[in-house]
Amino acid sequence: MIIAIAKRELTGLFFSPIAYVVLGAFAIGASTFFLQGFEPGQPASMRSTFDAVVWLLVFLAPAISMRLISEELRSGTFERLMTSPVSDTQVVLGKWLGALVFFCVMLLPLVIHAITLEFFGSPEFGPIATGLLGLIFVGALYLAIGVFASAWSQNQIIAFLVTVFIIALPTFAAYYVSGQTTPDPATRRLMDYLSVNQQYADFAKGLIDIRNFVYFSTGTALFLFLSVVLVQSRRWR
Repeated sequence: MIIAIAKRELTGLFFSPIAYVVLGAFAIGASTFFLQGFEPGQPASMRSTFDAVVWLLVFLAPAISMRLISEELRSGTFERLMTSPVSDTQVVLGKWLGALVFFCVMLLPLVIHAITLEFFGSPEFGPIATGLLGLIFVGALYLAIGVFASAWSQNQIIAFLVTVFIIALPTFAAYYVSGQTTPDPATRRLMDYLSVNQQYADFAKGLIDIRNFVYFSTGTALFLFLSVVLVQSRRWR
C-alpha cells in the first residue's frame, strides 16, 4: 500500500503546475550556481554548487511537500482516505516516498552538470557522488518536515511557511551564534549540530561520517513519526 500511495502522490505531483515551477526554478538556480563556479583555472569541482543548492532547497522542498496532506484536507478527500484499508503510517510514508522520488527527479540537472564537468576537466567523482547522496538525505529530512506541516494545516501556504521556518531556524541561529565575538562553545556546538548546512558540509567535501547519517536519519524519522501522530489525531476528530 505504501508503494501504491507513493505512485498516486507522484502522479499527482506531475499533474500539479507548482511541480513544474519547482523543477524549472531548481534547474535555473542550480545551473546558475554551476556556471558561476565553472571558470578557467578553477578546480573541476561541484562543491560550491552543492553548498548553494542546499540553501535553494530551503524553499523548494517545502513547495513540493506543502500539498501532500493539506490538499486532502482542503478538498475533503482526507476522510475517504482514512476510511480506506490503509494505516496512518502507510499514508504518511507513501506520501513522503512519492515526494522523495519527485525530489530525486528534480536533482537530475546536477547529474548533467557532473557529466559536463567531465568533458572540460578531470573531476573527482567521489565528492560529487557523496554530494548528491547528501542532497537526498537533506531532501528526505525537509520533506518529512513538510509532511508534518502539511498534516498540521489544510492551508498550503501556511504549511509552506511552517516548513521553511522549522528548516531555517536552527541554520540561521547557528550563523548568528557563529558571528558573535565570543560565542559560548557549548551553544555553538549545539547550533552547528542542528544546522542542516553544517551537517551537509562533510558530504560536499566527499567525507563519509556516521554522525551525519545519524542526524539526517533520526531527524527524518522524528518528523515522520510526528506526522503519523497528527494524522491519527485527525482520524478521531
